[in-house]
Amino acid sequence: MSSTIEQIALPTGTWKVDPVHSDLGFSVDYMSGTFRGTFSKFDVEVVEGQLRGSAEVSSVQVKDENLEAHLQSPDFFDAERHPQLRFESKSVRRDGERVTIDGEITIKGETRPVEITGTVTDPISDPFGNERFGLRIQTAIDRTAFGVSWNNPLPSGEPALSNDVRIEAELQLVKA
Repeated sequence: MSSTIEQIALPTGTWKVDPVHSDLGFSVDYMSGTFRGTFSKFDVEVVEGQLRGSAEVSSVQVKDENLEAHLQSPDFFDAERHPQLRFESKSVRRDGERVTIDGEITIKGETRPVEITGTVTDPISDPFGNERFGLRIQTAIDRTAFGVSWNNPLPSGEPALSNDVRIEAELQLVKA
């Protein structure tokens, strides 16, 4: 007779992101390579096993200040009218370390369903007396579904910027 250990998908209770040991970013194919960016100001929490988070558009960071300004303009995120990106989970499933999170993401005022996949660790005690767990997750979205349609054609006529954007987060969450 075999027994299985039931694992909770995400820990219960309230958990807050450790911003020093966490990252939130995106990547998109651009011309012949990959363009990457991060958000320096974001908040993520898990409350009773449900994940929700937001990122401040004004905190977008790339390797050029002019590009940061362009990303905050109406061509992309429109930071003045839509200062935050948001996510809220609807369901969370776990199989070992693998996790699948169904939820809704809001970008530029448009809310769409999204499936996020990744890995989760079980809670541990850190050297400072806190409990924490890790969550490494990613998804891909079509940016044009959120009204982000700016592009610049290459001489061949093909678009320089892909519509498919990968969103990635590596999070450490601490029990509140």
